[in-house]
Amino acid sequence: MFLRPDAVAVDKGKEVQKSLRRYFDIANGQKPAKFMIAKKLPAEFSENDSLEELWRMHATLTETFYGFEREIDSGSKDTKKIQTPKASYLDLKIAIADKIIRSCHLCTHRCRIDRTRKNTGYCLCGQEIAVSSIFEHLGEELELVPSGTIFTMGCTMRCKHCQNWTISQWMENGKVYHCEELASEIDELKAKGCRNANLVGGEPTPWLAQWLETFKYVNANIPIVWNSNSYYSAETAQLLAGFVDVYLLDFKYGPSECAEKISDAPDYWTVCTRNHMEAKKNGELIIRMLVLPGHIECCTKAIIEWIAKNLGTETRVNVMFQYRPEWRAYEMPELQRRLSNDEMERALQLAKKARLGTFMT
Repeated sequence: MFLRPDAVAVDKGKEVQKSLRRYFDIANGQKPAKFMIAKKLPAEFSENDSLEELWRMHATLTETFYGFEREIDSGSKDTKKIQTPKASYLDLKIAIADKIIRSCHLCTHRCRIDRTRKNTGYCLCGQEIAVSSIFEHLGEELELVPSGTIFTMGCTMRCKHCQNWTISQWMENGKVYHCEELASEIDELKAKGCRNANLVGGEPTPWLAQWLETFKYVNANIPIVWNSNSYYSAETAQLLAGFVDVYLLDFKYGPSECAEKISDAPDYWTVCTRNHMEAKKNGELIIRMLVLPGHIECCTKAIIEWIAKNLGTETRVNVMFQYRPEWRAYEMPELQRRLSNDEMERALQLAKKARLGTFMT
């Protein structure tokens, strides 16, 4: 696989290595991805156990998982020499997710739809995972490329300026995959030289149950990148722990009504800040902040200041200036234009003032 020279260069940066040390170790074959470890951690449960009972087991095993991971990372244990159990921590996650989609609350809308009966809620996603495209992406953050991106259909938000609106709003049908088939595609992406499996869309959240099942069949040791709008439930955040290696999370809006007006995402600030804190605790984190015209003071400023205070100035932040009016952006007067030079300069000044040391544009 062709590797961009600037992608090679960024890998050698001390700040990037510090922020994404384990990711690079997985990509280079020096450590196992979290899902590979999860497959080796035994779990004793029954399909007849209640969701509450499964969650109690999951809480205990999540603590065990991180101790297990530390032993593996230190070299005191080798996953290749550990026998695969009949039921694993990953299987427990699958069992929980399967129960959740019978009264779906994977995202913040908490529709409580039974998706196993061909019902759909806010995201319009059913039970069979639908994929728009799978390819080797060279346009992601430098540390990720070439990235094995899988664009799934549907979304948990309605961003008026969505650039992937044909995918997020089901303007195309997508191709239905069985989980074993999708696992083979991921193994192939790794074989082609991709450094990660980048789960994106649309939004990956509605398909968490299917993603967990898919990685049960993945053989390649490949880091999982959870490329999300951050608008997922606390339960989803718990299931992602011990599964996702790199959280590639959007941070779209400040603590105002902007998220609800532009993206139909009530309580976005509370949900988003919680999920970023969980991501920082449970994996490695890259934040995408799309700067919107007319939203520097209400959104960009608040986001940057919160990141610096709560996640640390070493957090890798992509300050994105590529906004362009798409889909229904014409409904919001300030979103009908691109960013001005003054707005871009103001965003950079805010990042520098907050002493963000690893921000990129």
